Amino acid sequence: MTPRGGKQAAAERQQKTGATARELAAETAGTVFLVAAIIGSGIAGLALAEGNAAIALLANALTTGAILVVLIVVFGPVSGAHFNPAVSFSFWLTGGIGRTKALQYSGVQIVGGILGTILAHLMFGLEPVQIGTLARNEAGHWLGEFVATLALVFTILACLRARAEYVPWAVGLVIGAGIWYTSSTSFANPAVTIARIFTDTFAAIQPLHAVPFIVAQLLGAAAAVWAARWLFAETPQKG
Repeated sequence: MTPRGGKQAAAERQQKTGATARELAAETAGTVFLVAAIIGSGIAGLALAEGNAAIALLANALTTGAILVVLIVVFGPVSGAHFNPAVSFSFWLTGGIGRTKALQYSGVQIVGGILGTILAHLMFGLEPVQIGTLARNEAGHWLGEFVATLALVFTILACLRARAEYVPWAVGLVIGAGIWYTSSTSFANPAVTIARIFTDTFAAIQPLHAVPFIVAQLLGAAAAVWAARWLFAETPQKG
């Protein structure tokens, strides 16, 4: 057995362990491509569908789900492919990563998300930076974000416990489905939420409306961690 002092020292070392340059590059690049796909598919979908929001949303869901599968397969071996501060937060809560790495991941994810917005705008000939004007400020939207993030994080934790190789597909599917079944269209990601402040396209959100979205997302992630711990707790052996 490891002495209590040894356990505490190991925990403290983990909390201080920072991310490598490769891990940060993977998290940045992955979030850039994720957000570019979200915003770009919304722009293209709405234009090609001649303003039909249902078709644009379908294009957005399919594109987002597909790019997530690819990005997790590609970058998973490098950084774990979080691309989402709520996911990094949940891994910190479970002890999977330390506080320092979680904060570093979250920082580059936010930067990557904003860069992804700019990239999408440039590809479609729009102003690089805009300010979102689309209102998303109803209580149902906040509940939708709580549910979407809970479903995402719980799916990740459950798959890692049972069949880790299914994580890319499960994440793509749960987000693709969430875009349709939640009232908020399943942002489920603080970095994506912040990035979508800086676009006034199909994916936009007003700056002040992003705050309760992010709060709901972090609460959903924490609830998912609690639910996974309770549901998958090992049954104590008798005798």
